[in-house]
Amino acid sequence: MAGRLRGKVAIVTGGGSGIGRACALRFGAEGARVLVSDVRAEAAIGVAKEIEAAGGSARAATTDVSDARQVDELVASAKAGFGRLDVMVNNAAAPIGGLVAEITDDAWRRVQSVTLDGVFHGVRAALGVMVPQGTGSIINVSSGAGLGGEYALGAYGAAKAAVINLTQTAAVENTRHGVRVNAICPGPIATPPLLAWIDHVPGGRAAFEAQIPAKRIGLPEEIANVALFLASDEASYVSGAVFVADGGVAARTAAPRFD
Repeated sequence: MAGRLRGKVAIVTGGGSGIGRACALRFGAEGARVLVSDVRAEAAIGVAKEIEAAGGSARAATTDVSDARQVDELVASAKAGFGRLDVMVNNAAAPIGGLVAEITDDAWRRVQSVTLDGVFHGVRAALGVMVPQGTGSIINVSSGAGLGGEYALGAYGAAKAAVINLTQTAAVENTRHGVRVNAICPGPIATPPLLAWIDHVPGGRAAFEAQIPAKRIGLPEEIANVALFLASDEASYVSGAVFVADGGVAARTAAPRFD
């Protein structure tokens, strides 16, 4: 199955670590020319070098996705450098926690500007290239936190829920033009923010994983596998879908209480 993205050009935002890095590496291994974008220049450059060292083709870009102008320039550079854009993965986010009653205006705005506005900027910019092409796949990374309430994740969860609706609306509007728009909702994945957080959970990682039906935290590469499918021509009839990859967490329902 190697070469499933041969000839395609892909952008991955937040590509310097975690899920974004895994997507960029997998896309490169499958033949895509990858533009790795991250707000941290060294992280983006490092992943691009990993792709090239493995025999792939990649470039790095430093982008703050909360700035629409920078995202427009990112997409324009892909078009100028590679001649087209086939896959846009909007993955960058700001996972800042805090209780709804306590989160500050500045923290709320920061979460929304990166996690929601950044996805909107990416979708809009990609559509500007993909619609005239008549083809393309936009993949927005939402979260299990966007599917229901999560303690101390009000700002982040609200942004991720909005990403789901934005994805579906963009699909309704643009699938007719040959552009597919889908979302992935990862559950607990072994990314740097989660691994740092669970160290402070009572009982640590073991207790946290015991609550997951799969009994383990997922790997970034497992989300990249889902993204690869959505990026490939195998998903040619898939648009407006929300793929949940969470080890069974969202499948659980709480028992009713009457006290």
